[in-house]
Amino acid sequence: MAKKVVATLQSSGKDFAKVIRMVKSPKTGAYVFKETVVPNDKVKEFIAGEYNR
Repeated sequence: MAKKVVATLQSSGKDFAKVIRMVKSPKTGAYVFKETVVPNDKVKEFIAGEYNR
């Protein structure tokens, strides 16, 4: 049963990308990393800060 789930994720996982963006924390001023899985057509919007899930 686990193999069936993995096979399903592999076929549909090509439409998404894992994006990591560096954001400056308003509290401490240090940089933190924001990591999200977004659809391929929304990657540029996420990097620009316009994409909200």
